[in-house]
Amino acid sequence: MGQPGSIAASHTADGESAADRAWSIVQAAACRAGELAGLATVTAFGVGSAPGDPHCALRAVPLDGPDVVLIWQPGSGWQLSLSTDDPRHPHIDLYLPVCSATPTHPITVGHLGQSLDGFIATHSGDSQFVTGPENIRHLHRMRALSDAIVVGAGTVAADDPQLTTRHVDGPNPVRVVLDPTRRLDDHYKVFNDDAVETIYVCGRSTVQPGEASFGLASILPVDDHDGHIDVHAVLGLLRARGCYRIFVEGGGVTVSMFLEAGLLDRLQVAVAPFVIGDGRPAIRLTAPATLNERPRHDYRVFRMGGDVFFDCDLHRAAPAPADGATLISRVI
Repeated sequence: MGQPGSIAASHTADGESAADRAWSIVQAAACRAGELAGLATVTAFGVGSAPGDPHCALRAVPLDGPDVVLIWQPGSGWQLSLSTDDPRHPHIDLYLPVCSATPTHPITVGHLGQSLDGFIATHSGDSQFVTGPENIRHLHRMRALSDAIVVGAGTVAADDPQLTTRHVDGPNPVRVVLDPTRRLDDHYKVFNDDAVETIYVCGRSTVQPGEASFGLASILPVDDHDGHIDVHAVLGLLRARGCYRIFVEGGGVTVSMFLEAGLLDRLQVAVAPFVIGDGRPAIRLTAPATLNERPRHDYRVFRMGGDVFFDCDLHRAAPAPADGATLISRVI
């Protein structure tokens, strides 16, 4: 687990928060990754002359200079050079794995917001809101950094979300709705606004010959079996469209499908400090025979408002546990 740092909410004299100042750096890092991917040399960057412009928010600086904020490491991506005492540190650090993704090193991230007892909603589907407003803003930032956002039919039916970036500065991702059995009708928001493209992924057996649209969404038929679609095929089709940063926002069934298939690179889980008691579960996978069949993953922990936020690297094993307890104090 990465070493926690301590950061409280802070503002500059003009009222700009550490999160706002960090966000322009995050956006710039995401924009620059593609052009830096072919470099074989380590490159350092400081804050540019136009922090609000993602293309000018970073400038190349000497590697040993005092102004270094980020370092691009060939083969591994962005490395943060700020002191952990800098209030921008966790607001940048959280997003660097996504910012480091390139067409040749894509990333797929899953996210869930759950109660202490592992539920994302009541049985009736009431989930607004399990987690706090800080996690909502985080979702919008993740959308802005992603090429495509994936949700299941259950999330659309329960929440009727817009799946846009209206709470933060940044582009809207392509919206992808998975509905193997076509349980949804076309009155939901994602099928009726032109804010951004929506792809409606359905089981091939449910699509009529020549059927290409559903409301304003385009239909993408995918092989299906017993009410389930091939998520490997979904991911492959999105990659073929140039989507190399993919955010699987929910719900529990959809995130579990990608996790079970081994298609997630990172898993983000925001845990709210209350108990639902029973309801719709967060993650459900095929039961293992022994606990040893489930690896423990490396992770980072942030305090996100009133929630505890886990960012798990599913390709790295957890290090050996240290003695004693560690205070979680990375505040978003």
